[in-house]
Amino acid sequence: MIKYYDRKAKTYNIEKVAGDSYLNWTYSSPIGMFLLEKLIKKKIFSKFYGYYCNTKLSKGKIKKFIDDFNIDTSQFKDNPEAYNCFNDFFYRKLKENARPIDKVSNSLISPGDGRLTAFTNIDLKNLIQIKGITYSLYDFIKNDDVSKKYADGTCLILRLCPTDYHRFHFLDSGFCDVSKKINGAYYSVNPIALKKVNNLFCENKREWSLFHSDNFGDVLYVEVGATCVGSIIQTYSPNKKISKGEEKGYFKFGGSTIVLFFESNAVSIDKDILEQSSLGFETKVNMGETIGNNL
Repeated sequence: MIKYYDRKAKTYNIEKVAGDSYLNWTYSSPIGMFLLEKLIKKKIFSKFYGYYCNTKLSKGKIKKFIDDFNIDTSQFKDNPEAYNCFNDFFYRKLKENARPIDKVSNSLISPGDGRLTAFTNIDLKNLIQIKGITYSLYDFIKNDDVSKKYADGTCLILRLCPTDYHRFHFLDSGFCDVSKKINGAYYSVNPIALKKVNNLFCENKREWSLFHSDNFGDVLYVEVGATCVGSIIQTYSPNKKISKGEEKGYFKFGGSTIVLFFESNAVSIDKDILEQSSLGFETKVNMGETIGNNL
């Protein structure tokens, strides 16, 4: 059971997890863990399933998925019947007014839809993956010089579950360097998996880039793939002027995670998000929603 905080309603909700029984069996049973290590975490498994999600055979999954998870189709840019395959639906675009963006220059916005956790005054060698499990930023991006910039800074973890809008955006105006790829495994990023796999974020396929933000300094932007995420697609143009809220890229099928690092004294995260994070709860946010401000 995954409980998260709804900041608009000021209540806690239980997340309806896509593939809940599969996840629990895979990460909790000896046979499931054996198959996970021998097959499921491998690139070929996610690549094969990703291929299926790109075919017309997968189109029949769309309506059931929408109905099972009560997804609001009124926000879709296209009619659900127009999608040719499940992946077309999965990385769907939304109508322009579906995600209002706070354009105030000193407002920090969420780069995507998902469940957000925030940590301040971070220890680069002991970043929190989940309670009791930590990882190192040095291992995460494999670049010591860049990692050092974020000592005592702020870390935001935005978890996208399969039901979420899966395009991610820039949190401010500025310029972004070329994205660097790190090959890895394809574990799930669901909290069920995070509790079972040490250093999961450092095991999975991921990409990172430095975003030179106009109002928040140099932001380290990391996308983490997961089971059945065949690709992390970058759609931005490196080293060209970027507008706040502009699309950076999208994930193909599967749950995914975005991790952001801010330098020390660059940002102040909203109090309710910090409080819920300290209590061990993620906060549900949408792309464009204000989650903090600069200092």
